[in-house]
Amino acid sequence: QVQLQESGPGLVKPSQTLSLTCTVSGDSITAKYYYWSWIRQPPGKGLEYIAYISYSGHTDYNPSLKSRASISRDTSRNQFTLQLESVTPEDTAVYYCAKGTIGTSDPNEYDDWGQGTQVTVSS
Repeated sequence: QVQLQESGPGLVKPSQTLSLTCTVSGDSITAKYYYWSWIRQPPGKGLEYIAYISYSGHTDYNPSLKSRASISRDTSRNQFTLQLESVTPEDTAVYYCAKGTIGTSDPNEYDDWGQGTQVTVSS
């Protein structure tokens, strides 16, 4: 059974770059036809799709975050990462990594999730 585990700093200062890593076990991130996503939930709000990277390395982004977000992978470590530049307090959220079998911006289509990691943007 696949397991996903997010890691990264819990506190980031405004204007800095947020970096998160998702470590995957139980499945290969290059196995067909899986899609690996970052999703977040700000306090009191719904789930927001950020980006995905496919088994082949294809990437997709939420248009509202595309200018600041970057998703990549390290196949040797079976990890994928998110970088979010120029963060503001509005980027405060619980960040999740997730696995799905279709490439989609709908968070509800992802089947397996990490436990989530709280990220707070504050000086």
